[in-house]
Formats: sequence, C-alpha cells, structure tokens
Amino acid sequence: MMKNIKTYSAALLMASAFASCSDFLDTVPDNRAEIDTEAKVTSLLVSAYPTNYPIMMFEQASDNTADNGEMYSFEFQQEQDAYLWNDIKTDTDSDSPQGMWNGCYMAIASANHALQAIEQMGNPAGMNAQKGEALLCRAYAHFILANIFCEAYDPATASTKLGIPYATKPETEVAPEYTRGTLEETYQHIAADLEEGLPLIDDNLYSVPKYHFNKKAAYAFAARFYLFYVKEDKSNYEKVLEYGKQVLGSNPSRTLRQLQADLGSITDLEERGDAYISASVDANLLITPIYTSWPYIYGPYNMAKRYGMNRTVTTYETLWADAPWNSNSLFYSTLNGSEQKLCFFKYRMYFEYTDKVNGIGYRHAVIVPFSTNETLLCCIEANILKKQPDYATAIEYMNEWVAASKGDGRYGEPTTLTLENIKSFYESVPYTAIPVTKDDQRTVKKHLNPCFSFVDKTQEDLIHCVLQMRRVETIHDGSRWMDVKRYGIEITHNRDGMDPVVLSKDDPCRAFQLPQDVVEAGLEANPRK
Repeated sequence: MMKNIKTYSAALLMASAFASCSDFLDTVPDNRAEIDTEAKVTSLLVSAYPTNYPIMMFEQASDNTADNGEMYSFEFQQEQDAYLWNDIKTDTDSDSPQGMWNGCYMAIASANHALQAIEQMGNPAGMNAQKGEALLCRAYAHFILANIFCEAYDPATASTKLGIPYATKPETEVAPEYTRGTLEETYQHIAADLEEGLPLIDDNLYSVPKYHFNKKAAYAFAARFYLFYVKEDKSNYEKVLEYGKQVLGSNPSRTLRQLQADLGSITDLEERGDAYISASVDANLLITPIYTSWPYIYGPYNMAKRYGMNRTVTTYETLWADAPWNSNSLFYSTLNGSEQKLCFFKYRMYFEYTDKVNGIGYRHAVIVPFSTNETLLCCIEANILKKQPDYATAIEYMNEWVAASKGDGRYGEPTTLTLENIKSFYESVPYTAIPVTKDDQRTVKKHLNPCFSFVDKTQEDLIHCVLQMRRVETIHDGSRWMDVKRYGIEITHNRDGMDPVVLSKDDPCRAFQLPQDVVEAGLEANPRK
C-alpha cells in the first residue's frame, strides 16, 4: 500500500562539578548572597531545568537508526560515534556527553542554591512550593545523567555498578573531590528527593505551570522513575500506578493527546511543531527548551542523511511495521522526509541569533519530557508486571492509546486489541536476527533480557506489545534507547560495505562514556571491553 509521506536561555548559569570551578568562585559569591527573597528564589529556579537533553545520542544509538551509506554525510562526528557505540571524544557541543554533563550539573547547582537560600531563610512554609520544585529539578537532572552514563538499574547488581556524583550542596571550594558512588545510591537519592518534593508542589506558584514541575508533571516523572527502579518484590510497580493515577485520573482517555484532532488539519511543519509542544494541549505536562541540533538531524531536510530512520527501519520496525492494532490506521503513519530520513515531525528548530547579519546564533528545540500518553504506557507496563498482574486493565489502556493515536480513517480503522489477538500476533512474528544481514530479517520483536523473569509467555507477549507502543509514541524522543537498556535488548547496526555491529545485552557501551575532561579530573571512567 502507498504510504502518505509528507530563544530560550537560563536565568542564571551556575557552575557545576568539574566545570570552571575557579571562574565560579571568582564571580558567583556576590550574586549568590543576593538570593535572599522568595521572588529571587522563584526566579533562580528557572535555571534549574537542564537546557540539554540526550535525544540525538539516544536515537543514534538505538535501533531506530540505520546507516544509509558513505554517499551521504553527517553533521557531527558524534552521530557516527553514537551509532557505532564508540566513545564520543571529539564533539563537545550541546548534544554531546560534555554538553549533557555540564547542562545537567548547571541545573543541579541552581536547584542546590535555591534549597540553600530557602534553608538560610528559615525554611518558611510559604516557600514550600519553591522547595518542592527545587527537589524535583535536582532529582530529574540526576535521573537524566544516570540514564546517560550508567547502566540500567538491576536490583541484583546496582550496589556494585557505578552511579553518578549526586550533588546536594553548592560548591564552596576549588576542585572539590567527587566520587561516583553506586547506582543503588544514585537511585536512592533520586527517590528521596522525589518523595520529599512531591507533596510540596503547588501549581499556584506559576503563571504557566507547564514550564515547571507542576503536580501532574511531577507525578509523571515519579511514575517513570519507579518503572525504571525495578525491585525484586515488584513493589515499585504499585508506585507507578499510584502516581500514574494522579496524572491520568479515573478516565485516562480524557487526558490523552488526540493526534488527528490536534495535528490533522495542520500542513505547515513549523505550525505543527508549535502545536505539538503547545501549553494549551492537556497531554503536555512539562515543556522545556533545550540547546540542540536534533530537529535538523532527524527532520525532513536535505542534510545529515548518513544515519537516520530510513524506509527499511520504518517499514519493518517502527511506524509502518506490522502491529496487532493495524499500524497503517494510526496518525503516526503519515510521515515527512526522504528514503534515508523519514520522520514524524514533532520538534521544530528555533534559532536564536546572536549575529543576524552573519547568521550566527544558537539552535534550540522545545521538547515535552512528560506527557499523559507516555504516562499511560508506563501504567500499562506496570499493570503487566506487578506482583498480581492485571492484564485486563493493561489491554483496556492499550486500546485507549490506540484510539488516541488513530488517523483520519483513510487507511482503515484500528483493530480492537484483545488478549487473544495480541498473543496470536507476537507468537507468530519471528525474532529479529542478530546480526541483521538482510532487510527482511528485521521485525518488531526482539529477544528481551530484563533483570527479572517473565511469569509466562502471555506476560512476555504483552510486554512486546507495550514496548512497540512505546517505540511509536516516543519516536524521535530518545526513549527507545532507554527501553533497549532496561530490557537488555540486543540490537544490530548495519555498516556500509562492512559487517554489521552488534550490541550485546551485557555490553558496557550501553552506558555512554564520561566526558574526557571529567575523567582527566579524576572521576572513574565507565568500563570498556
């Protein structure tokens, strides 16, 4: 069947671990001493949200991307390095590990200064909302760092795996010593900040709540965190559902993004990008600006076409791939771009000129880190995996996601999902070959190697289903890479004129290497083969 292809800056920049410590001590103390009113703390928290996010790194490393051949170019060396799971050493821009490290720790520093200022003012009850926001921001930035630079959480090994430095106080000395601690300690710190901060969040603090950790965004973060924070007794799945209900209410379908209604009438791509991230869309829970080139890299532009979600990947694995719900019926099947780079356009480029005459400035995008649709998928997964699985509710929610994602009907209506047709579909689909040497060896089903055992084949089939939904819902967001890590999915990347490369389930390259200057400063590097 023929397919249808069709300026932001932080308020304050605080220094972070291993980044310009001496400059920080030269310039910040006087400014820091002035953070002594509620208004100043509130203003400071604008800079407690990371202005970097690893979309490009994660997408290029994931199985959403293929090599289109040497006849095409890439804009940044890190595109190729991430695709081949090599350490990224030459690029240090906003989309690089260096950019992620600096951006997240700068946000953490702002959160810590806000918390220190609140404490110095005597922890007044009137500033509980600011304290809650600072704690959520600190937890979120550390969570991003852990997903970049650490392995996936496994309760059996987390106490021996490397974490990341968890900064809880502003820097007060030049070149302070830091240690990474364990992944278990990192997750415990994130959980502690989350649990302390959640009850303090107050939407009345903000003129535009969706630019901050409002209540629903905070609970959506908590739901995702506890989905990733796997416990041997499966207790955290109940927390996913508890916090997810705070986001979705008793009737989740009313909260979801309705793609056809929201975007179906928009043909201009920039207008569509604006609509996708609009604060007026109920499904968008948190909206944040970042420095990035990603819209140019993934978008329908005649550039950076060496690595992308090409027609082969799209047809066999992602948005046009077979699915038990009839993938052609979804709005996601309407794409833009070329054979080498097909895209479901959602994030546009915003260019901030610093020199308009010479065309110099900063590339930005505005992203939606948390949405009701993704939170619904977290709850589906938790219902499947909790101690007493609730497959009926999981499938009910699956059908609600499908209904919200459907297109205009020109390619048919979605199939209503049942336990029987989900099992029939995934048990009939072969596993993707490892390595893939021919296009038709690609499928939507891959061997799963999670840190737990499935109770039966039915549970595994349902997880294949929700992972495929997550791959569609979060396309171009970077989230697929986190799912590849969480489920120990072995993936293969083709190489032009060479044998494909395989990422095994235990490959240490699933954790990106720390920035070079951080390692040179004495922090322990991630292990490599």
